[in-house]
Amino acid sequence: MVSRLRNSSFALITLAVVGVTSAAAHIVTEEPWHPASAAYRSMLFMADLEPVPWELVREAYEEPHLAAEITRPAREFFQTEAVKLDQAISEAINAEDRQQLYEVTTRALSHLTRSALDEAAELLDQPGKAYQKALEAQGLYRGFASFVEETDPESGRALGLAWLDLMNAVGSSGISGAHVIAANAQAFDDARQKIESYLIENFEPEQFLPRQTLTPLPEGVVAAQGEVKVMAWLPPGSDLNDQDPFPEQILNTEGMGIDEADVPLITYGDMLFDSPFILGEPARSLGINCSTCHNNGDVNRDFFIPGISHQPGAMDVRGSFFNPMFNDHRRKSLDFPSLRGVRYTAPYGNDGRFSSLAEFTRNVIVNEFAGPEPTKFQLDALVAYMLEIDFLPNSRIDEAGKLTEGASDSELRGEALFRKPFPQMDDKSCASCHIPSAAFVDRQIHNIGSGSETYDGAMDRFYATPTLLGISHTAPYFHDGSLPTIESVVSWFDTRYELELDPQEIADLTAYVTVVGEIDEPYEEFDDKNTEFRVEWEELTAFATTYDAFSRNRDAENASLMLKTVGWDLALDASGMMNMAAKPKVYELAGILGDMRAAVDADDWETADALWETFQEKQDKYDAEMY
Repeated sequence: MVSRLRNSSFALITLAVVGVTSAAAHIVTEEPWHPASAAYRSMLFMADLEPVPWELVREAYEEPHLAAEITRPAREFFQTEAVKLDQAISEAINAEDRQQLYEVTTRALSHLTRSALDEAAELLDQPGKAYQKALEAQGLYRGFASFVEETDPESGRALGLAWLDLMNAVGSSGISGAHVIAANAQAFDDARQKIESYLIENFEPEQFLPRQTLTPLPEGVVAAQGEVKVMAWLPPGSDLNDQDPFPEQILNTEGMGIDEADVPLITYGDMLFDSPFILGEPARSLGINCSTCHNNGDVNRDFFIPGISHQPGAMDVRGSFFNPMFNDHRRKSLDFPSLRGVRYTAPYGNDGRFSSLAEFTRNVIVNEFAGPEPTKFQLDALVAYMLEIDFLPNSRIDEAGKLTEGASDSELRGEALFRKPFPQMDDKSCASCHIPSAAFVDRQIHNIGSGSETYDGAMDRFYATPTLLGISHTAPYFHDGSLPTIESVVSWFDTRYELELDPQEIADLTAYVTVVGEIDEPYEEFDDKNTEFRVEWEELTAFATTYDAFSRNRDAENASLMLKTVGWDLALDASGMMNMAAKPKVYELAGILGDMRAAVDADDWETADALWETFQEKQDKYDAEMY
């Protein structure tokens, strides 16, 4: 499914307004952050991980932040002469003291916000400069804003109005001296007093209460209610957006001319693959589902969560964030594997620890993402769908993995090298493990020296042989994404096994493997009518057809899950429509699915069936407008 989410924290604010949880991602562009507030959020997020990646905490403070509006490290903003903010923060990081880090950074950000407001007040006779300084203060306050709004909504609304009054009170310098609006010093001061009083009371108290988690909650809320639970949040710079360009997908059934909607088990598995509701918290609230990482069954090279991902397209799924019970206390962010041709690429998992795709899938849901135990039917449906995800056509090689007509001399020489045994590799060739006639895999695990021992003498550096099909579009390479190009992989093997390849041989072998990894049409192509929403519309309405089977069997559990996922997903994805005039019709259809779910949950199948007929009629009527 084409699902978009530029920044989860902003999306969650949007969803909180309408009172729903995201069943799918949609485009929400993140505004650049002030370096200090970006670092503040990042430091606290990372300091809540177990074990704490203190080197990343330090980096968030001392290096320019990727989500910041300017490339200046946060540390520079905390180096004030009046208050030794920088020294206090550095001492907390050096001491690796979470409580101290929370207290000094929270006080420091609040102090910087008030200082910016003070400077704005001094510049009220220069409206342009006063406005910029007030805007900076608002950018600093952003580090607290969403948590105030969520946990102390009455104060959040009052502060929102105060900020509005303050920004209006700074006046305007006009254009070329015309339309100048003088500042209203009294209105500015009144608004500033409201903001500063709240900041001092809640983020600069004489003494903070001890914190188990480092979510920046107002101190008044903690004193009255304890550490209230907030919606899942991610640090600035997180990107759950689908990869752009978006990967193409072919299901085996579709390649045979069979409509996916005619195979309900596969269709329902596809829906489950796109549903965050089969996972636990915080993935569910963040709208993360299987397709978030495996776009259209391939990979998402844009996915990134600071502290969880060591680079885009990777994630640590055994850390404390997604499932504390499954925390292995090791930082081990791994690259996402493609699921294309997964029926041919057992064993599963980077280290091949699962021989069964069902066993691997259950582990992802229950252990990695803390989800509820899937039913046998749900697991069967997910596996049925994934087994249908095909490799994409590559006209440069034949079914046996050999180069087709038109190959260059370099590629042909590379093919010969690929099949050549080397004594340095126990008389094996590249083709010994990447068997051309077997989808370039051997279904085995090997220790090629690409991993590191977890302890002296450990025999734990084995990894499953990955297929080479499609890899020209899935860089970087190796289980940890440590090698950026196919040429770097070839050079690594040359060095590791002392093959003594000359530059031409390295180029030839690279050329051949690149051809093997090519795809004729790797990405979805969109235009004015075949839009991203159109693809979503067709897929979601196909998912909805599984209702027929669930209704016949009176399967309320799976019908309700499907209607919940498709209904909210349809409404949320409407934000990306080209035909804006048709958006109300999308919301109308989503509402019908919601009513169907309520009827199913009430065991009123007669009403649900009648609503389903209405949905289908309107779907047909509106279809041409859905783009």
